[in-house]
Amino acid sequence: MTAINLATPDDLTRLLPLVRAFHEEAGIPVDEDARLAALTPLLEGSPHGAAWLIGPARAPIGYVVISFGWSVEFGGMDGFVDELYIRPSVRGRGLGTEVLTHLPKTLSATGLKAIHLEVSRVAIKTQEAYKRAGFQPRHDYLLMTRKF
Repeated sequence: MTAINLATPDDLTRLLPLVRAFHEEAGIPVDEDARLAALTPLLEGSPHGAAWLIGPARAPIGYVVISFGWSVEFGGMDGFVDELYIRPSVRGRGLGTEVLTHLPKTLSATGLKAIHLEVSRVAIKTQEAYKRAGFQPRHDYLLMTRKF
């Protein structure tokens, strides 16, 4: 099992380059101040979400951020995989699938009832990896967003 460590404020210098790399690769336009403002509360123990480093604590190879919410439909606390990133040089080894299989099991012990994620409709290979981790599409639903 690949190590998955809950990130703390001491991990910011290791986490930030990974988040920056993900945003650059995905074309997500977030400036450094906004990135810091979003990550800091998670590292300080916000009840709204958490970040985990993937791999060795001193030299992580990726990260995952999960935000928490509440769902009447699912019977309580649910989570949303906000970001999942694995360095390109170590992709294709099943690390993401391993994380998405193990972490929800761990979180279910704290009361998490369901976990969701978003994936591009054309990213078939990624969809297959998520299915291997137990995620299934909800065919009657479409994620919609309104930004403020």
